[in-house]
This record gives sequence, structure tokens and C-alpha cells, in this order.
Amino acid sequence: MDQRSSPDPVPSWVPASGHALRHVGVHFDAVRVIGFAGDEVAYELMQFTDFRAGPIVRSGVGDRSTYFLLPPRSAAAYRWPAGARLIGRDLPCDAFVGIPALEGRTWPLDWRSRPTGEAPFVAVKLLHEVAVAVLTGRVGA
Repeated sequence: MDQRSSPDPVPSWVPASGHALRHVGVHFDAVRVIGFAGDEVAYELMQFTDFRAGPIVRSGVGDRSTYFLLPPRSAAAYRWPAGARLIGRDLPCDAFVGIPALEGRTWPLDWRSRPTGEAPFVAVKLLHEVAVAVLTGRVGA
């Protein structure tokens, strides 16, 4: 992606090619939702934001987790429902999340929603509301 002609700056934590591990709590916090539930939370969030939800990364291997990237030190203010796991700076151990480049080969990671100048992170409060609704079965109820 050519940053000079792009309307949205590429965050410094996004690698230029391939994918890279980034230390959680430095550039962002993350909430992980495993499997189909992660896809469902992402879909509902993207529908609500007119497909401008901010950075959401999906892993194509293992438990097929979806990672919602939030502003640093923002996620601990919420009590996340069962099925959503906070990954932040306050954990007793270091944590890393794989981040794909915006273009090219990035398997097994891909962007479900990309960071933009307008939405550099997922909105924490909105993600919490959507995650609670989806993970407790209250979506569409």
C-alpha cells in the first residue's frame, strides 16, 4: 500500500509485508473471541459501524480466533463475557498478537476489518455491548 496516496495512514504497528507479532499493551489491547462466535461478533460490529469497525484480525489456523484491537489500556475497564478474553498489559505475563500486512501474502492471518484514520481502533464500549449480546444469545432477541 502506498502511504503517500492512501487517505488513511498505516499505523506503525502494521508490518509492511507478511505478518509480525506485536506486544499487546504497547500499541493496542486486544479481545479474543474463538471460532464462529468471533466471526459473529465481528459481523454484528461491522454491520453496526457500516463496515468501518476498526482493526479486526482473524486467524485461519488452530481455534480460528478473531482479535479485536482496542486503544492501549482501555479494555480492562470492562467485564468481558464468557467467550471473550481480554489480552492487555495488565496480564501476569507478556502477550503478543499476530498482525498481518495490509497487502500481499499474510496467511494464516487476515484482516476482517482494517484500521483507518477514522477508526484506528475498535470502539471499546461498542465492542463490549456487541460481545455481550452475541455471547449471551441476546442478538436479535
